Amino acid sequence: MNMHTPPGLLAARAAGRILRTKDSVGIDGLMRAVEDNHRAVDARLKSIETHGEKSVETIGGLDARMLEIEQKMARRGGSGEPAAPQTWGQQFVDAPELKDFAAQTTRPGRLRMQMKTTLTLADNSAGALSRPTRDEAVLLPRRNLTVRDLLPVLRVNSGSVEYPRQTIRPGAPGMVAETTVKPEAEMAFELLSTPTRVIAHWIPASRQVLEDTPQLAGMIDGEMRYGLALKEEQQLLYGDGTGQNLLGMVPQATPYAAPVAFTGGTSLDTIALAILQTSLADLPADGIVLHPSDWMLMRLLKNSDGDYVLGPPGSNVVPQLFGLPVVPTTAMAAGEFLVGNFRAAGTIYDRWEPRVEVATEHADFFVRNLVAILAEERIGLAVKQPKALVHGEFATTP
Repeated sequence: MNMHTPPGLLAARAAGRILRTKDSVGIDGLMRAVEDNHRAVDARLKSIETHGEKSVETIGGLDARMLEIEQKMARRGGSGEPAAPQTWGQQFVDAPELKDFAAQTTRPGRLRMQMKTTLTLADNSAGALSRPTRDEAVLLPRRNLTVRDLLPVLRVNSGSVEYPRQTIRPGAPGMVAETTVKPEAEMAFELLSTPTRVIAHWIPASRQVLEDTPQLAGMIDGEMRYGLALKEEQQLLYGDGTGQNLLGMVPQATPYAAPVAFTGGTSLDTIALAILQTSLADLPADGIVLHPSDWMLMRLLKNSDGDYVLGPPGSNVVPQLFGLPVVPTTAMAAGEFLVGNFRAAGTIYDRWEPRVEVATEHADFFVRNLVAILAEERIGLAVKQPKALVHGEFATTP
C-alpha cells in the first residue's frame, strides 16, 4: 500500500472492488442466457434449412415431372390428341431392347429389333394416322307442334271427365199482350263423358351407356317426349275414337259446305267461305290448320300483274289469312283444311303430363344391367261444339 495514498481514496477503491465483484456475477448469468438463446436460434435455423432442402428436392422433383409431361405433350403436338406415328429412328431410340442392350456388362456383338413398317389404323401398326373428331349427334328433323296450343288445357285427377252440353235453347220469346199467358221456354242438356287415354312407348338401354354418356341420356329423354307429342298431335286431329284412340277434331267437325254460291274461286276463297260458315253458326273462327304445302301454294298466288298476293318473296310473311293465324303442320293431310273457333270447340284434359321413367323391372333386365326407358302421358279430348269446327278439302288448286 502506498503510504501517501489518502484514506478516502483507499475506501473508494475497496468499495469499487466489491461492486465489480457483484456485477461480474450478474453479467455471467446474462451471458449464459444469451449463449443459450444463440444455441436455440442456431438449432431453429438448422431445422429450417433441413426442411428447405427437402422442399427444394420436392420442387425439383415436380419440375422434372412437369418437364417430362411437357415433352410428351410436345411430341403429341401440344394437345391431348394421340401422338403421331413414330419414325424408325424414334422407334429405335425409345425401344426397350436398346436400353437393355446398353445396361448389359457383357454385350453381344449385334442388336436386332423388329421395326413396324405397315401404317394402318390397326392397333399393331405403326400407329393410328388420325383420330376422328366426335361432333354432336345428328338427330332426325322435328315437326313444329302447334295443334295443342289452339285448344284450352285443363288438369284433371280422374280417369274420365264429364261435362254437360246444351241440346235445346229456349225458343224466341213471343210478343205478349196485357193479361195474356206468357209463353213457356224449354232448355235441355245432356251429360257427356270423355275418357283419358295413355300414350306411351319405351326402349331398352344399358346402364353403362346411360351413366357413361350423359349426352345420350339427354337425347333419349328429349326424343321420347317428342314421340309422345307427335302421336298426341295426330290423335288430336284424326283420332277415330275406336279402342284406345281419342276421338279427334276432324272426325267430329262439321263438313264444309259453301254458305253462299261462289264459283271460279281459289283455295283462298275456300278458306274465306269456311270462315263464314263458322260465323253463321255464331262461332266465329279463331284459327286455321293447313298442310305446309297448301300454305306455300297460297303463298305463291299472284295477281294479274304478277305480284304475289300475300306479299313479295323477300318479305317475312306471318302465316295469316283474313286476320286469322294459320298453323302449317304436316299432321294435317295435304289438300285438307280445318277452320274453327278452337277455344270454344273443345278442351284437352291432362291426367298425366309427359314423363320419362327408367326402371329395371322388365324380364331379366336387372341381371343383365339393362333398363327400360318408358315415356308416357295420359290425356283426354272433348269436342264440345262440333259446329265450331269446319273441315273440308280443296276442290281446286290455288
